[in-house]
Amino acid sequence: MTDEESLSFTVELGKSPSEARNTRAVMKVSSTGNKNSWNATSSPSTDISETITINIPATAIVGCYRLSLQVTSSGTSTTNSLGEFYVLFNPWATEDEVYMENKEEKEEYVIEENGLIFVGSEDNYSGRRWAYGQFEEEILETTFALLDKSLDAKRDPIADLSKRNSAIYVSRELSAMVNSNNDKGVILGNWSNNYAGGVSPAEWNGSVRILRQWHSRGPVAFGQCWVYAGVLCTVLRCIGIPARVISNFESAHDTDRNLLVDHYFDTDRNSLDSADSIWNFHVWNEGWMKRKDLGSSYDGWQILDATPQEPSKGIFRLGPSSRKAVKEGDVNLDFDNHFVYAEVNADIVDWILKEDGSRVKIYTDSRSVGQRISTKAVGAFSRVDLTNEYKYAEDTRKEREIFEKARKIMLKMDSIPMTRNPAAGPAMGTGPVSEHAEAPLPKPDFTGSFTVSKETQVGEEIHFILTLKNTAGDSKHIKANMTAMAILYTRAPVKDILKDEQSVSLGPNEEKNIPLTIAYSQYRNAITVDNMIQVVAICVDDNGGQLMTSSVAILKNPPLLLKFSGDPILNTPLTVEVVFVNPLEEDVENGHVLIEGCGLVKNILSRPVPLVKPAETSITKFDFTPYKAGLKCLIANFSSDKFSGVKAFQMITVVDAVVA
Repeated sequence: MTDEESLSFTVELGKSPSEARNTRAVMKVSSTGNKNSWNATSSPSTDISETITINIPATAIVGCYRLSLQVTSSGTSTTNSLGEFYVLFNPWATEDEVYMENKEEKEEYVIEENGLIFVGSEDNYSGRRWAYGQFEEEILETTFALLDKSLDAKRDPIADLSKRNSAIYVSRELSAMVNSNNDKGVILGNWSNNYAGGVSPAEWNGSVRILRQWHSRGPVAFGQCWVYAGVLCTVLRCIGIPARVISNFESAHDTDRNLLVDHYFDTDRNSLDSADSIWNFHVWNEGWMKRKDLGSSYDGWQILDATPQEPSKGIFRLGPSSRKAVKEGDVNLDFDNHFVYAEVNADIVDWILKEDGSRVKIYTDSRSVGQRISTKAVGAFSRVDLTNEYKYAEDTRKEREIFEKARKIMLKMDSIPMTRNPAAGPAMGTGPVSEHAEAPLPKPDFTGSFTVSKETQVGEEIHFILTLKNTAGDSKHIKANMTAMAILYTRAPVKDILKDEQSVSLGPNEEKNIPLTIAYSQYRNAITVDNMIQVVAICVDDNGGQLMTSSVAILKNPPLLLKFSGDPILNTPLTVEVVFVNPLEEDVENGHVLIEGCGLVKNILSRPVPLVKPAETSITKFDFTPYKAGLKCLIANFSSDKFSGVKAFQMITVVDAVVA
């Protein structure tokens, strides 16, 4: 380049990121402390060629940028547009706040497009495949569109933009935008068991269709916790923040910030409405980042949750909440640590509410909440237990010390009594009562518990067994009032199935079983898409001793089979047959099958299924053309009037045509 010629680059944050191309095709990852590096070859004249590298600092705002080249020669300047590109968070860059050292973890938590989400109950759980699809078309543009349409962006666009170099800020904004409650975000929640006008949450298999639909038409109906978590994981990985999905079994929902789940019963042991609840499971996310706002001891995995449970500073969102802070009971730290702490370690307290408004504490359970906290393993479709990363072991002095520490912090923060009375009014807690209650009722001299078969399939009888044992030295007569009901995974009751009363006489230290059988004809019109039936027994002996025990049966869906014809070769048609056999003694109607998979099916393929008679086999064929090489996952879903969310999946290695 001569002395009379000069080059200058202008990098400008784009105003319309949805119109730009995905930068992953032109950006090069740098491990030298920069967000990214961009290489360009400039030719201001036919005789000169220069290669210029632009290093973008790790503190740069993430977003869409325009790049232009100004050439000055002999006093004349010309400006040329070189296009647009995205700057993302970079977990490969050591100075980036999302830097992750381990290579295998980066591959899993940023690059991997297929996930495993655990659902069910503490003692009967399973993994559900989920296609994140963070590299699919439109997903990057949609992710930034979410940020652009957030409440903060609308209120003060300049201030919002200036904070987009912070993973803390961006992840919190995304946790708000993945639900639709305050800001017309992505997913409309529904826990009513009526999904008319939308898609049953059980039918979703991945994030891509949901995000594309939101980008073109607005909020998508319907979702529940695992759907929110799957979509949030997609947009976090897409923008460069390492992320994973977490499942917590026996998950508490504490509505009044007292770190207790208060259950109320009348004097006949009938359950009263309580604002607090225990869900069979709840699903949220973790994102990896530094916490400069809290200090380096709180760096690492941060909890994020898009499920709209409780508002955080007026908006339905949660996090980022430091997992280390949760374990240590630092419930006063930003953001929403107290809520997460209760989810994994609240105490359950049962109360008898008397007619005069007073109450008696009958039971405290300090160990049941927060079981088998799970996530997908790195590089494998298996489960890893994270329970000890969220709390100290149950029944240890350290766990109780942390619990009492957290309770004291919350009492100081809220400056209100830590227990509330449901008799105060419909708001479930507008009238605080004293922390001190009457002495607990004496424990009964007998024990009781249910067992249930874990492998019962929809259409089969359900067999519960209530085991009662007399722990006293004298004989007892015990009456058991049992109720079975269909429930949602949140344990919200939907419909009673049966009530049964049985009595048993027990000698000293004697144990007996009481069977309870529920026929398909009894539950067929009550069961929800969650396939969960809860049975509750209230047991009373002739001396007034009382005990309540419960159990949940999770019914299996029938199998769905996938049969392939042809070899999985890039850009070469492939055929799959989706095979369903009707296990019921009645017709299955209004069926449909769909398939999807990142790198395999660009847009979901769906087919109606004709009426399937008892024991009849239905075969639905699909032709698709793999468009990305590598290990991919095809997911199929079958739903009908009798079944919802019947799943099948198959891992497929797609080879390049040249290699093949």
